[in-house]
Amino acid sequence: MKVQFVGATRTVTGSCYHIQKEKIHILVDCGAFQGTKENEQRNEEPFPFQASEIHYLLLTHAHLDHSGLIPKLAKEGFKGKILATQATADLCGVVLLDSAHIHEHDAEWENKKLMRAGKPLVKPLYTVQEAADSLTQIQGIPYNETLELENGIKVRFQDAGHILGSAIIELWITEGAQERKLVFSGDLGQKNLPLIKDPTPIEEGDYIFIESTYGNRTHKGIKETIEEFTRAVIESIQRGGNVVIPAFAVGRTQDILYILNQAGRERKLGSIQVFVDSPMALQATRITIKHPECLDAETLELMKTGGFPRSTLSVKFTETVEESMKINEIKSNAIIISSSGMCEGGRIRHHLKHNLWRPECSIIFVGFQAQGTLGRRIVEGAKMVKIFGEEIAVNARVYTIGGLSAHADRDELLGWLSKFKKNPQRVFVMHGEEEVAMKFAETVHNQLNFDTYVPRSLEEVKI
Repeated sequence: MKVQFVGATRTVTGSCYHIQKEKIHILVDCGAFQGTKENEQRNEEPFPFQASEIHYLLLTHAHLDHSGLIPKLAKEGFKGKILATQATADLCGVVLLDSAHIHEHDAEWENKKLMRAGKPLVKPLYTVQEAADSLTQIQGIPYNETLELENGIKVRFQDAGHILGSAIIELWITEGAQERKLVFSGDLGQKNLPLIKDPTPIEEGDYIFIESTYGNRTHKGIKETIEEFTRAVIESIQRGGNVVIPAFAVGRTQDILYILNQAGRERKLGSIQVFVDSPMALQATRITIKHPECLDAETLELMKTGGFPRSTLSVKFTETVEESMKINEIKSNAIIISSSGMCEGGRIRHHLKHNLWRPECSIIFVGFQAQGTLGRRIVEGAKMVKIFGEEIAVNARVYTIGGLSAHADRDELLGWLSKFKKNPQRVFVMHGEEEVAMKFAETVHNQLNFDTYVPRSLEEVKI
C-alpha cells in the first residue's frame, strides 16, 4: 500500500492524500490551495493521478482547503463515491456552489481585460453546473458507523469538533493476512467551543495523519477568550465606530453569533445592529439548526428552552448586493460579520475599504490568517494595504482573538495523540506552515516518544 501526500504538506491548505492498494485508489480530501498567488496557481495544475481511477473520496469536512477541488476532480473523470457526514454533504452544497460562482465571476472579469488586449481567454477552474454535478456523488454517512467498502477496506467517521459535520476518518485496509489502520485527524477543534461537540478521542491506529495548524502555540481558555472578544466589541462600540469581523461563513460566523447573542442576553452590549453580510453564512446557519446530532448539550438545551438565539441585538442577514452596499452608509454602532475569513475575497474587502482607514473603527480577527493573505498583512502590522487597487491606510484598531480558533492548539493536539493506547508505527505531521509542522513533530517525538515525520509535496511512502 502506498500513500502520496498531494497537499497540505508544510502548508495549511490543499489537503489531499492518495492511497493506493492493489487496484483500489482512495482519496482523503481534495482541497484547494489558498493564500498566495503561487499557492492558488497550484489549483490549475494537473492532479498527480488519474481522476478516473479514483474509487472513493473520503471527505473530512466542507472547508474549501479540504473540499474545494472536488468539482475539478469530477470534471476530469472521477465517477466514484464521495463519502462524508450528512452535515458535510449539506454544507458542500453551499460551499462548492459559492466557490464555482466566484471562479466564473473571476474568469469573466479576467476575460474582459484579455479581450481588450487581444490575448487568449481563460476558463474558470470549474463552473456552477460542474459543481452541482459533483454534488450528486456525495453520500452522507452517520458518525460512528463502520462502513464496508471493498477488497478488505472499512471506514468510520468520528466527530472532529472543528466545524459542523467535521470528521476524523478511521480507515482499515487489509493486505494479505495483515490489517492496518490509518487515522486522519482532518482539522481537530479545540474543546468547549460554542455549538459543537468536542473532538472524539481515538485509541488505536497504526499510522496517524495529524494537522498542526497551531502546533507551536496555545490558546487562551474559551471562557477567557469569550470575555476578551466581548471586551473588544464593547471598547470598539464606545469609540463611536463600526466593528468589522472577517469570519468564515461556515463555522466561525455561527460561533460569533452565538457569543454575541449570549452577551446580548446578559445585557453586556445594549442595543447594537449586527449585520451578517454573507448569503452563504445564512445558508450555513440554517444547516446548523438542521443537524442537532452535531451540536453540544448546552446548545441543544438553549434551543429547546428558547434561549437561543434571542437577545437584545438586532441581527440582519443580508443577501443582495444592494443590501450589502447600504451597510457601508452606516458609520457607527454596527457589527459587520462578513467573509472570507482571511480577507482574500467576498464582501469583507468592501467593508474593510470603508472602515479600515477610520481610527474610531475596529477590525477583530477570530481565525488563522495564512501567509500571503490580506488578513495576515493587517495582523502583522501593515500601515497601508491595497484593496481593489487602492491604497488604504490601516488606522482602525486591530484585535486578534486567537482563542476562538476552530483548530486545536499544541497542547490539545498532544492531548488527542496521548489517547492512543500504544505507539503508532508513525505519525505524519500535516497541515501546518513548515516551521510550525517541524517544531510540532519534534514536540510529539520528545513528549510522546512517537516516530514522527513531516512529508514533502507529492512524496510517496509505502506502509
